Amino acid sequence: MTIDIRYAIGKKEANGYSTQELRDAFLAESLMTPGEIVWIYTHYERFMLGSAVPTAEPLTLKTIEDQLKMPYFTARREVGAINIGGAGSITVNGQTYAVGSEEAFYIGKGNEEVVFASDDANNPAKFYLNSAPAHHAYPCKKVGASDANVLHLGSQETSNERDIKQLLINTVVETCQLQMGLTRLKNGSVWNTMPAHQHDRRNEVYFYFDMGDEQRVCHFMGEPSETRHIFVGNEEAVISPPWSIHCGVGTGSYAFIWGMAGENLDYDDMDKFPPSELR
Repeated sequence: MTIDIRYAIGKKEANGYSTQELRDAFLAESLMTPGEIVWIYTHYERFMLGSAVPTAEPLTLKTIEDQLKMPYFTARREVGAINIGGAGSITVNGQTYAVGSEEAFYIGKGNEEVVFASDDANNPAKFYLNSAPAHHAYPCKKVGASDANVLHLGSQETSNERDIKQLLINTVVETCQLQMGLTRLKNGSVWNTMPAHQHDRRNEVYFYFDMGDEQRVCHFMGEPSETRHIFVGNEEAVISPPWSIHCGVGTGSYAFIWGMAGENLDYDDMDKFPPSELR
C-alpha cells in the first residue's frame, strides 16, 4: 500500500503558487497502480481518495498507522468504491459482492475485513476509492447502473450535455457524509460543469478517466476572481478545497467521478458562478 499526505492550503497561498506547486498540492497522479492500494490522505474534511487494482492476487484493505491510529481501516470510516475496469468483487467480512464496470459499492463503518479482487488478472478491476470519517455504521450496499439516480443536464449549444449518475447519494444509499457519482459527457460536449461552482461547506475531488493518452482536461480551480488551471491526464484526480471553484474542459471525450464530504448531504448545496463572473 502507498500513502501520500496533502495538507490544507489557503486561497491566499495558492494564488502565489507556480504551475508545479499547484500540481504538487492538488493533483493526484499516482492512482490506478496495478497490484497496489494507493491512498492520498487530505486535510480537507479528513477526506481520502485512492485506488485498488488487484491483479493475480486479491488486495486487502489495511489500516494506516500514522494517519488513522485504528486497528482496522473502517473502524471510524466509511468507504465508497466505483469500478472503472474489468469485472471484480469486494468481500466484506466473508460476504462477496460482484462489482462490474461503472458500478458502485458502499462500505460502512465497522467492517474489519475488506478485500478487493479481479475476475481476470489480464483485465483487472480498477476500483476508485473515496473515504471519510463516519459517526454511524450504515449497511454495506452495492449500487448498480439501474439503481443510480440519473440527471440529464446541459445542452449541445453550451457544449456540456451530460448524464450524471448519482450512485452513492442519500436518495440511493445511506451514508454519513460521503457522496459519489459518475458523469459522462455526450459526444461533442467538452465542459464538465457549467456554471462553475464551489462548496463552502464541503470539499470535492474530480477523478478523470476514459481519456486518450494524448488528451487532457484543463481543470479550473481557485477563487472566482483568481482562477488557476491544471492540465489533467487519464486516471488522474484534482483535489478541490471548499474555497475553490471547479469546472473543466477537455480536448477530447472523457468521463469523471466526483466525490464529496462535508457539512451536509444536500447535493445542490453549491455556490454558482456564471462565466461572466469568472476572472
